[in-house]
Amino acid sequence: MNRRRALFNKLWIAGTVAAVGLAVVPLVAIIADVAIKGAAVINFDFFTKLPPPPCVVAPCRQGGLGDAVQGTLILVVLASLIGIPIGVLSGVYVSEYGANNPYGVSMRFLGDVLAGIPSIVTGALVYALVVVPLRGYSVTAGSVALGSMMIPIVSNTSAEALKGVPNSIREASHALGIRKWRVALQSVAVAKRGIATGSLLAIARITGETAVLLLTVGTSTLWFSGFGKPVATLTFYIYYFATSPYSNWKALAWGAALVLIAVVMGINALVRIVTRGKGT
Repeated sequence: MNRRRALFNKLWIAGTVAAVGLAVVPLVAIIADVAIKGAAVINFDFFTKLPPPPCVVAPCRQGGLGDAVQGTLILVVLASLIGIPIGVLSGVYVSEYGANNPYGVSMRFLGDVLAGIPSIVTGALVYALVVVPLRGYSVTAGSVALGSMMIPIVSNTSAEALKGVPNSIREASHALGIRKWRVALQSVAVAKRGIATGSLLAIARITGETAVLLLTVGTSTLWFSGFGKPVATLTFYIYYFATSPYSNWKALAWGAALVLIAVVMGINALVRIVTRGKGT
């Protein structure tokens, strides 16, 4: 019996290792391929210059994607200013106030539904509600779209983090006569690691979006010129340049892909650092 268990244990470990290998090998291959092809164009010009004209015959002018880097940063920052505060507040309400009332239950249900909606649907909705009234694509519309995508992610993760706060803290606070809103703030302070994790994951989620931006931000080959104007993004350039027949554009697409992968991996590493300590 012991031999049978030992054999079964070894087979199970071998199967687990094989499954991990099947998942990791393609990922490493993709990252290595993008890194090799993208590193050749990553330099100071890549972050500071505009895209070059298409090149058919060598030598080709390389240029950069400075406008797309700038546009992506602006959109992510503005979307975070919209999505993170609303998401945290809704998560606090669901966890601290909405456990036993229909409003809280409805908000949690809507959060779960919104988290699963395809981004293209969000883009179409924002197009109808923001782009059409403003009569054009804009940074404002893109920020609203990305921010609305962040809200359910931040809300759900914040609510789960707050559920991990021991009830003894709340009971002790109530026993001392502390008001409900101050108890909620105290719970947020205890659950700050989980809330920060959810916010970072939401940022990583929207950084690589493409479809929703095509319907809200539009396209541009210039530097940022205002919140009511279109702006360039890295994801659009990856899509557009990678499918072009021009070698210098394809090289820039590989560079943009490498930058996005580095950003997402950096955010995930930051999540690991934030959640490494003890506590919620």
